[in-house]
Amino acid sequence: MTDQNPSATPQPAAPLSAAEDKQWAMLAHFLNIILLIPALVIYLVFKDRGALVRQESKEALNWTINVTGLLIALQIVSAIFGLIPVLGWIMVFLIVLLTWALIVVNIVFAIIGGVRVNGGGTYRYPLNIRWIK
Repeated sequence: MTDQNPSATPQPAAPLSAAEDKQWAMLAHFLNIILLIPALVIYLVFKDRGALVRQESKEALNWTINVTGLLIALQIVSAIFGLIPVLGWIMVFLIVLLTWALIVVNIVFAIIGGVRVNGGGTYRYPLNIRWIK
């Protein structure tokens, strides 16, 4: 039989230690390489358990929302241009180059962010539209 006590309420999760706070904040940046899902999960799970992880995962999530949106937009534009012979194919080639450049920039910024947070600092992505305040 299970305990059917209606007055029992779930307890909030324990706050993170300083080392755990730094670790999850660092992982929020490093896992941006995979794009949207890891930063979102870290933000939703740990935002109320540590100040550093809240700040850094929010920054990482804002960046990855922008990058993911740009990648989706580039793929849509590429598909449209792909229907146009010759000139469209040239545009598709340029869009593919731009896509690869965006992926490389994302990887570089994710590594820089993770290293800075691991070193005890914080990181703000350049040209980041902050969707989550």
